[in-house]
Amino acid sequence: MRDRSSHRRTPHTLHRKAAAVALVGVSALIAAAVQSGAATAAPAKAPSAAGKVIPGAESLKLTPAQRAELIRRANATKADTAKDLGLGAKEKLVVRDVVKDGDGTLHTRYERTYDGLPVLGGDLVVETTKSGATEGVVKATTKAVKPATTTAALPAAKAEKQALTLAKAAGADKAATHSAPRKVIWAGSGTPTLAYETVVGGLQEDGTPNELHVVTDAATGAKLFEYQGIETGTGTTMYSGTVTLGTTQSGSTYNLTDGARGGHKTYNLNHGTSGTGTLFSGPDDVWGNGSASNAETAGADAHYGAALTWDYYKNVQGRSGIRGDGVGAYSRAHYGNNYVNAFWDDSCFCMTYGDGSGNTHPLTAIDVAGHEMTHGVTSNTAGLNYSGESGGLNEATSDIFGTAVEFYANNSSDVGDYLIGEKIDINGDGTPLRYMDKPSKDGASKDSWYSGIGSVDVHYSSGPANHFFYLLSEGSGTKTINGVTYNSPTSDGLPVTGIGRDKAEKIWFRALTTKFTSTTNYAAARTGTLAAAGELYGTTSAEYTAVANAWAGVAVGSRPGGGGGGGTSFESTTDVSIPDNGAAVNSPITVSGRTGNAPSNLAVAVDIVHTYIGDLRVQLIAPDGTAYTLKAYGTGGSTDNLNTTYTVNASSEVANGTWNLRVQDNAAQDTGYINGWKLTFP
Repeated sequence: MRDRSSHRRTPHTLHRKAAAVALVGVSALIAAAVQSGAATAAPAKAPSAAGKVIPGAESLKLTPAQRAELIRRANATKADTAKDLGLGAKEKLVVRDVVKDGDGTLHTRYERTYDGLPVLGGDLVVETTKSGATEGVVKATTKAVKPATTTAALPAAKAEKQALTLAKAAGADKAATHSAPRKVIWAGSGTPTLAYETVVGGLQEDGTPNELHVVTDAATGAKLFEYQGIETGTGTTMYSGTVTLGTTQSGSTYNLTDGARGGHKTYNLNHGTSGTGTLFSGPDDVWGNGSASNAETAGADAHYGAALTWDYYKNVQGRSGIRGDGVGAYSRAHYGNNYVNAFWDDSCFCMTYGDGSGNTHPLTAIDVAGHEMTHGVTSNTAGLNYSGESGGLNEATSDIFGTAVEFYANNSSDVGDYLIGEKIDINGDGTPLRYMDKPSKDGASKDSWYSGIGSVDVHYSSGPANHFFYLLSEGSGTKTINGVTYNSPTSDGLPVTGIGRDKAEKIWFRALTTKFTSTTNYAAARTGTLAAAGELYGTTSAEYTAVANAWAGVAVGSRPGGGGGGGTSFESTTDVSIPDNGAAVNSPITVSGRTGNAPSNLAVAVDIVHTYIGDLRVQLIAPDGTAYTLKAYGTGGSTDNLNTTYTVNASSEVANGTWNLRVQDNAAQDTGYINGWKLTFP
């Protein structure tokens, strides 16, 4: 007799066509960015030996029961906590989450109410020592919550009309309010004030369910903020080979219920757009055949991705389920017709997948599950608003942990990489949807922060955080991982040395769960990750320095010591023509005023204009004639132009003297020239 809980083997194939994925939702229209929310830096701590986590600094893996008990205790003392924080008589705290470190430190996350009204943007995290003393507080707003009134001058109907108008202008179909506008205190930006929050339902322009939140000033009728509650993304149609699924047997029937992972269930919507559909079930324990025409195939992929995501968060980050309460979410496959997207919805606590173009390309892959279900983790921890800079950080968090889940899976059919949607072929030329090493390669994402990035669609304003994570994990310059070659530049032209993906994941997750709030922007993310690194590894550790350097590499903050970290640059801006299929040419730079040898992380920034860079060989020639190959002939692809920074270990070379950039074109029918290059000594 079989156990009621069993595992089944699922065959898959890799043969899939390209799918054009719709990326732009209502959030693309949002221009307002929430800029408040500074984090408190960690106190100075010495680094642990050999880059190990400081004993007691890491968060414990709490069981759901242990977490529930900590939340119960926090609820029992929340009135005293509010008093200790100096909150007003009308303010009350609502416990949302608790994280406990090995040394007894607690990080308790609270929402806030004022006179019984929810305070949007009023969330905060309180850090207390084992003895109960308050050690630090991270607030989404530093403004005092003292609205002039809680009596609305504006009728609720006007706020509702404004929200419906905005939704229809964004292309929403069948727009209708989910419920009557509710009164809230808006504290996400500026002075906290009385407002209405209206949620509009229906469908977005591409068929995604609509959950547009509009915040309207209850006195003037002005729109204060808007964001999309349905957090969309995209994945690949690639399958994962033969995998093990957690299923349940009931009598002679099996179904996709994973009893080992919080009872996660996977349903078949059968092209519907509402409800849960029908639980996948059948007479045997074999699911799918690798073909999109078999409805079970997409269900098997979705179920597998959810299991991997659960296992990653539990085994790596110590979190039992998306909410940390041991309860599984559920998945829905076969949403709509020709729906080329996937999304997470907090209201149903569920993950939904479309079948792609022609209903032949289900968006059910490992990184899709990891990405989308991470939106649920973010919602239940930092709660990053899905708009402006916080929205970009929300999307980046999903890309970061979607990537982490893919590496964790260690699946030979879908090896880990820093490419998002690499199997879709959305561009028709084999290129991925997004690149973490150089986000701008997708044609829309941003490599580095700038003052207007909050007005960019959140899928593209995520670029600087994705880039930061890659730099922190792997460092700048050229590197090949699992057969994929990356070449990550920095905004300041200086190199970054990576600390490894495992440490980078640990730092980002700690910041997400103990430092970030709903309004965290890029500057606050830098502060929060530095604080996390300081707590884990010490503020004088290599890991702490690497976090600062990686943020500087995407134009958020400066290098340790200020500016470019004390580096000196030598540059040539003289054009040098590159003969077609001819002899090598040199562009010289004379270095003087240095002492001793060149560093082990000499930065070589190269700017070459050329019609086919694959034909180029590019070398750095030291003063004594030693050649360091930066790019070999036949590498780099077929794109035009080469504009990147390489890191060279030149520690055996005397620094002073004439250095040359040597370039040779090794095939015919090309034109180009060296536009300039730069040497930077950190």
